[in-house]
Amino acid sequence: MPGEEFFIVLVIGLATIAMALIAVLQKNLIRAVIAFAISSVCLATLFFILSSAYAAALELTVGAGLVAVLFLVALILAGGEEEKVRT
Repeated sequence: MPGEEFFIVLVIGLATIAMALIAVLQKNLIRAVIAFAISSVCLATLFFILSSAYAAALELTVGAGLVAVLFLVALILAGGEEEKVRT
């Protein structure tokens, strides 16, 4: 019979996969970035549970950096131009 840690790893692993799929399939850019960030945090949690604190810290720092850059690039490419207001 699997232990409690197995079920925790399984749930977090499924959450990581689900968030990664949502991030790829989402048409709203802000929701995709948030899903990617959650996926990165879940992956870092998995690394920490599996006794790899260095990989978890690296995933959190690189994942956070990628989310920031992805968010900025997505907004720039989406055309963050202001709408002209008719007066």
